[in-house]
Amino acid sequence: MGILTRFTDIMKSNINALLDKCEDPAKMIDQTLRDLREDLAEVKKETANIIADAKSADRQVQECEDKIAKYTTAAQNALKAGNEDDARTLIAKKQQYESNLVSYKKTQELTHANADKMRQMHDKLVNDIETLEARRDAIKATVASAKAQEHINKIVSGGDKAKSSMESFERYEKKAEKMLDAATAEAELNAHTSAASTLADKYTSNGSDASVEDELAAMKAKLGL
Repeated sequence: MGILTRFTDIMKSNINALLDKCEDPAKMIDQTLRDLREDLAEVKKETANIIADAKSADRQVQECEDKIAKYTTAAQNALKAGNEDDARTLIAKKQQYESNLVSYKKTQELTHANADKMRQMHDKLVNDIETLEARRDAIKATVASAKAQEHINKIVSGGDKAKSSMESFERYEKKAEKMLDAATAEAELNAHTSAASTLADKYTSNGSDASVEDELAAMKAKLGL
């Protein structure tokens, strides 16, 4: 299945790194969103098929185990009734189902593993789409402002065209870098909100203040204050 062969690529993809490298983040966001939504639609469709396969495998295993239990009980009853030939026939049938059970369980394990992969891909794609949608409007607005400012700068500057073009390019480059840095920093801050709580605990700790007060009192005593 095609989507599973792409599992590693999708799981390793880094949206933030992609945006940092692109020359036009606004265009890249739109294209990436289109690609991610196509992938997500495919993942949902394939996930439904794999879940159906997994349920079918579960039924096969259960039915086979029921047959093994049935023939085991029948063979035991045949022996109790003194019919060894019947018991042999029943045991042979039971062993056939036991052999089949090995294959059924392998299929069951594979289908469930594939279903887990599909769920991982689904969650990853949903998260990437939400991240891009949250950043898209802000980045597009910043890029538009940068381009508008660049155009104005070219009109106002006049004079040396070569120099003006270089200065405009440098201004745009700095604005684009700042835009990406701000967006990346925002993502990092969102991922480390717990750091602020840890820092607050550090500076509200009674142990640190007590140590300072003890040393301050000792110093005052030594100085006769």
